[in-house]
Amino acid sequence: MDADNHLARIAGAIAEPARARMLCCLLDGHARTSTELSIVAEVSPSTASAHLARLRDERLVRLLAQGKHRYYQLADAEVAAALEALLVVAGVPRAPFKPNTPDRLRHARTCYDHMAGAVAVRLHDQLAAQGWLAPAAGKEYTLTPLGERGCEGLGMDVPSLRKLRRRFACPCLDWSERTPHIGGALGAALLRLALERGWVERDLDSRALSVPPNGQRKMLRAFGPDA
Repeated sequence: MDADNHLARIAGAIAEPARARMLCCLLDGHARTSTELSIVAEVSPSTASAHLARLRDERLVRLLAQGKHRYYQLADAEVAAALEALLVVAGVPRAPFKPNTPDRLRHARTCYDHMAGAVAVRLHDQLAAQGWLAPAAGKEYTLTPLGERGCEGLGMDVPSLRKLRRRFACPCLDWSERTPHIGGALGAALLRLALERGWVERDLDSRALSVPPNGQRKMLRAFGPDA
């Protein structure tokens, strides 16, 4: 009966229309703030906070802290699969994610000392897909043996990066794409490499990075044969 009761609690959390709208909004994999979700749910910010607390209690969403900002995502792939199945039954299509970041900054920019934006997110996904990057304990990333050999083949001094008094590699939530790019010492080294190889160029008066199509292709190709 414990499982039955838990199922009833989860169903109750999903059944409230405002919470259901929040969950459906998060199905695209992009994180959002409570303010953004309050707009989606058509409720006040304080009411949205209460709804999100309920969803967190039922382990349907999780909170991500990025500096002073707080974002919410679905708790895991199992929650997403369950919601997708319910949407099939409901027969309601989902609206696509529409960021409001200026195009130049959304495409590529610096985030402190590493690269952010759509190009950086794609590089993150490329490294993971090629088996170079793997999750580690404590919200960290590590390079696999394949990734370490590949990075050193590109001239990166991986042992020295590991010795720095900072996190080696970590997911940094991208504020325009709302999915991770690579932060930490590895992220900084990747930006330096991209600048040295001419794959990207710094903008003189902003955080924007110029990434010509040919530069992006060369960068992604360098980190795996299937780019």
